[in-house]
Amino acid sequence: MALASIQENEMTTSQPVNQVHASVSNQGFTVGQSWGALRKAWKGYRIAKVQSDDTKMTEYANKIRKIQGELNIAVSSFPNLGIS
Repeated sequence: MALASIQENEMTTSQPVNQVHASVSNQGFTVGQSWGALRKAWKGYRIAKVQSDDTKMTEYANKIRKIQGELNIAVSSFPNLGIS
């Protein structure tokens, strides 16, 4: 009986996901989604750098800078690509 009341209380006090995370971009992405995208963009950049693919490096660098701006964190510069 006590377990049922605990589970019932947990269910009524939990908040929907869209109320827990604040929207970051005008696209409606959450803060968590934006951080995930940033992590993936950095991974793509590192892979492109190992492959010496300047086109993809530039593409990822621009994505990284855009997401960082949306998150209001310091925006990285990429002097090797001429992006400051």
